[in-house]
Amino acid sequence: MKAIKLFYLENCPYCRQARAIMEELLKNPKYQGLEITMIEESRQKELADQYDYYYVPTFYVEEEKICEGILTEKEILEVLERAL
Repeated sequence: MKAIKLFYLENCPYCRQARAIMEELLKNPKYQGLEITMIEESRQKELADQYDYYYVPTFYVEEEKICEGILTEKEILEVLERAL
């Protein structure tokens, strides 16, 4: 399985929405073993600055940016599938 990174901001409504969708999808036993690192951009600025993205939420699988901005369930599901 490949590592997932989620860059987000705590007070961002789109980030909260993406996290809620992700948590619901992770209830599927298929995704139980996935490694997801959640990086709160304002608290981990040095780490966040090492990645090339403009909007949050942003998902990376390994070091490849998969999607960013306002995300749909389909896009988040793609992230999980790519990590398998």
